Amino acid sequence: MRRPPRGQATLAYRWWRVATIGRMSDASQTASTTVMDRISLAAIVTNVAIVVTGGAVRLTGSGLGCPEWPTCNEGSVVPVAAADVAAWHQAIEFGNRLLSFVVLAVAVAALVAALRLRPRRRDVVRLAALLPLGVLAQGVIGGITVLTGLHPLIVAAHFLTSIALIAAAVALHHRVRHGPGSTGSAVRPELRRVQHVLVGVVAAVLTLGTLVTASGPHAGDANTPRLGLDPRLTSQFHADGVFLLLGLAIGLWFGLRATDAPLRAQRAATVLLAVAVAQGAIGYVQYFTGLPEILVGAHLLGACLVWIATLRLWLMSAVRSPASGSTERVQASR
Repeated sequence: MRRPPRGQATLAYRWWRVATIGRMSDASQTASTTVMDRISLAAIVTNVAIVVTGGAVRLTGSGLGCPEWPTCNEGSVVPVAAADVAAWHQAIEFGNRLLSFVVLAVAVAALVAALRLRPRRRDVVRLAALLPLGVLAQGVIGGITVLTGLHPLIVAAHFLTSIALIAAAVALHHRVRHGPGSTGSAVRPELRRVQHVLVGVVAAVLTLGTLVTASGPHAGDANTPRLGLDPRLTSQFHADGVFLLLGLAIGLWFGLRATDAPLRAQRAATVLLAVAVAQGAIGYVQYFTGLPEILVGAHLLGACLVWIATLRLWLMSAVRSPASGSTERVQASR
């Protein structure tokens, strides 16, 4: 058999190398994107978990179970027996502190995964960098919370910082799944403006919720001072915000369907409406039943879920024009 000329053999070998390396590169990119996707999802879960466990600390009166910071007791990082602090209060507060290290570990893993992502994406790296920085800030605010005897405004800042971290994690997860590019609106302009208002309303409702907590009975410790606000008045302002939230969610639900908006946006609006209705129901039941701890904890989880659902609706209503073929490969791997 006659061998092909040397030039033809070299050309064929080069084409084979290009095709093989290209397939390996695509496989590597898919694998790194999958890892980044899972870690960013874990960041959402852990940041919600730290909010819920922080609520458990407050609802069980364990806020000063570890009266020192960064140590638990004077001269000891771990809890030690104390006559003035119940062991179970110590365990709950110390458990919440341990969970914060898990949140930090996931945040650092997200940043490392973002830096290893190929091709490198600045938008993903920037969002991932916010997570460990935010968790470190949370640690400082948590320390101030303890050292100020659970001052309600510091506790509110502690919660709202977690809400900001959840927003960063949700945005990171969305960007990893949907790729880079310039952002436009996939829905009608007037509906997009309503979504902007909705995000602001939900943020305001969450802030008002911290004031309700600051004037309510679940302070985290028997000696914790209250803000002195009228609980009924602050609860009414909070409820008014919830009514506005529900009205906007219902309007968007109908509007997105009437204008044939993308199916992903319609589904996100359905999820938001369902979560908001459930959250409103829990809020009213807890108010008229004397704020039982289990319902207050469920309401705290619901607040995080409403925030996530609102952000997802806003993100799912955007369209991204890919700058390269990377977006198509990411979406094709789903």
